[in-house]
Amino acid sequence: MSDESATLKYNGQDIDLPIERGTMGAPGLDIGALRSQHGVVTVDYGFANTANTESGITFIDGNEGLLTHRGYSIADLATHCTFLEVSYLLLFGELPNTEQLDKWTTNIKMHTLLNEEIKRFFDAFPRSAHPMAILSSATNAISTFYEAYHSPSDPEAVEQSAVRLIAKMPTIAAWAYKKSIGQPYVYPKNDLEYVENFLYMMFGLPVEEKKIDPVIARALNVLLILHADHGQNCSTATVRFVGSSQANLFASVAAGMNALWGPLHGGANQEVIEMLDRIAADPDATVESMLARAKDRNDPFRLMGFGHRVYKNYDPRAKLLKEFAHEVLDRADANDPVLDIARQLEEAALEDPYFVERNLYPNVDFYSGIIFRALGFPPRMFTVLFAIGRLPGWIANWKEMIEDPRTKIARPRQIYTGPPSRAFVPLDER
Repeated sequence: MSDESATLKYNGQDIDLPIERGTMGAPGLDIGALRSQHGVVTVDYGFANTANTESGITFIDGNEGLLTHRGYSIADLATHCTFLEVSYLLLFGELPNTEQLDKWTTNIKMHTLLNEEIKRFFDAFPRSAHPMAILSSATNAISTFYEAYHSPSDPEAVEQSAVRLIAKMPTIAAWAYKKSIGQPYVYPKNDLEYVENFLYMMFGLPVEEKKIDPVIARALNVLLILHADHGQNCSTATVRFVGSSQANLFASVAAGMNALWGPLHGGANQEVIEMLDRIAADPDATVESMLARAKDRNDPFRLMGFGHRVYKNYDPRAKLLKEFAHEVLDRADANDPVLDIARQLEEAALEDPYFVERNLYPNVDFYSGIIFRALGFPPRMFTVLFAIGRLPGWIANWKEMIEDPRTKIARPRQIYTGPPSRAFVPLDER
């Protein structure tokens, strides 16, 4: 807390608002006492300009295209680390040494299996069930097997919950996929690494050995890292809101998954592929005509996967994915017209002055969508993959919130616009 303050003039009074400064980024005006001392609240739709917490996990500078986790650039982490290394960093604040990483990785591997009783839970869903519905429901369901770890005030219970969530999420996701296509569930193999194990369960079959392409595994590892955390986004804020009631980690994460499911959040990369599918199905559509439509303000068509609400520069995650995208596409089915259109759109937009001048570069959703497509994931699994990647960020934020003594149950205010007080009318007189 600094000694700085700003002055707000209201109702003939000068109200001093303390200024809080972090190590990087914009300062904040502490408005916590406005209602209790002066009877006034602030209005901020979508909390676009409201900091609900202090956090030491992730820093984003949208103007500079900067993203760091615990002070490390996303480029360094994605280039040099595994997903489990980054998960450890987010949860515990430091990159692990060799001994710590071995212990952490082994601990994760030892908890990848699901209790056999959970099979009946999967079987109860219709084959048409969306994988995100199964994922969030199963996250709540597995909590019933670990009630000893529900206490938010027990650090050991929190760590054990975190380990089980990170370990079991790929198994849950893969089984949700297998359910949707009518194939048998594939059990995890503890001699495989985290990403390789997930790909094995997704695309393997009990009747044959599945070999994992290291290029594909590396690309998916980077994708998960790039989704690991992104500040106080909708799903992360949801995890914190739910957790502020002292709800356990499983329940809080399940709530975050449901927030992520929305098309304005985690569903964006699926919309990219759906847009490309529509273009491919239209015999009159060309890349040039699609760019022209996107530039026409009177045309409802939008070029999905370009530009970003936060980044006014090139999305640093998209820069990293660009190289992997081309490497994966070179290994993909060359006859897929959707992937060919994606290549052409990217090249054309990067050379079009309209897009370049407005910083409408391909974003992480554009590249992740086409990579997921190239890797063989169906569009309904895209948000599930996002959830697996975002899981350590959700856990780290929940853990940070629980450990902060200043945490209060989330309770936003409102400006009431309904009817004023009025007399009650008995039923027979209405």
